[in-house]
Amino acid sequence: MEPRRPPGRRPGNPGTRDAVLAAARAAFAERGFDGASVRGIAAAAGVDPALVHHYFGTKDKLFLAAVEAPVDPADLLPEVLTAAPEDRGAAVVRVVLRLWDGPARPGILALVRSAVNHEWSARLLREFVLTKVIRRVVGSIDMPVEERQARGALLASQVVGLVVTRYVIQLEPIASASREDLAAAIGPTLQRYLTGEVDLPGAR
Repeated sequence: MEPRRPPGRRPGNPGTRDAVLAAARAAFAERGFDGASVRGIAAAAGVDPALVHHYFGTKDKLFLAAVEAPVDPADLLPEVLTAAPEDRGAAVVRVVLRLWDGPARPGILALVRSAVNHEWSARLLREFVLTKVIRRVVGSIDMPVEERQARGALLASQVVGLVVTRYVIQLEPIASASREDLAAAIGPTLQRYLTGEVDLPGAR
């Protein structure tokens, strides 16, 4: 008798999976998350769209695999989105620091370094930050779309600056400060970018 196959999906062809990922990276970098489609990615890879779903499940999971994201922000954002509106700036700081201080740190650092050295990696990282983090944080705020975009960009600039200062160049005292100290110091600035009075870029 033939041995029974273990339950679950059959292992796929690594070459086919790599072709799908290559096509996905090109599509997301060129057209963004919203503009890229599973059908178009499948066509570029020369496979049936059903095979893309077989390998990756959803477009969201395909995108995370394409950017080699070590963590899904959807698992962390509820802490921010359920915080009181006046506390969301500090909540963003806490989540970012907990993420970087955890086991996903090497993967995130590799993603950032790749973005610095390669244009397509920078596009993918920008799309990742925009669609998976910034939009969801500012999307719950009742304001015009253009204002959300501007506030989201300001928020991203502060978060990226914090990450580079603490983890890349390790500037003291930020490098060794506690999460709560940094949340208290930087949270109000993020809160102002989210909901406070600020001269928004492009508003004049």
